[in-house]
Amino acid sequence: QVQLVESGGGLVQAGGSLRLSCAASESIFTLRDMAWYRQALGKQRTMVASITRIGTPTYVDSVKGRFTISRDNAKNTVYLQMNSLKPEDTGVYYCNTAGPSFASWGQGTQVTVSS
Repeated sequence: QVQLVESGGGLVQAGGSLRLSCAASESIFTLRDMAWYRQALGKQRTMVASITRIGTPTYVDSVKGRFTISRDNAKNTVYLQMNSLKPEDTGVYYCNTAGPSFASWGQGTQVTVSS
């Protein structure tokens, strides 16, 4: 069973930056496209960025130009660099595969952006 552990969240003012990390217990990263998801309070979890196993990223429009997803397959880790943060980026951030099958969800890491 793959374990996903997210870290790096926190409280930041609008315009600030955070770097999230996600470590996996197994080398699934070398075989799967990976993604970061965000769940705002009272809303569904949605994908914000994904990266193929060879490193090709995709982003939802709302984070393009501000967020950068990357991965280090040797460390079984995926990252999300978040710049120019906005209050609407607030939520719990999770990593997982990009689908269609998913590993068990981790606890996520809370990101709070104050205005």
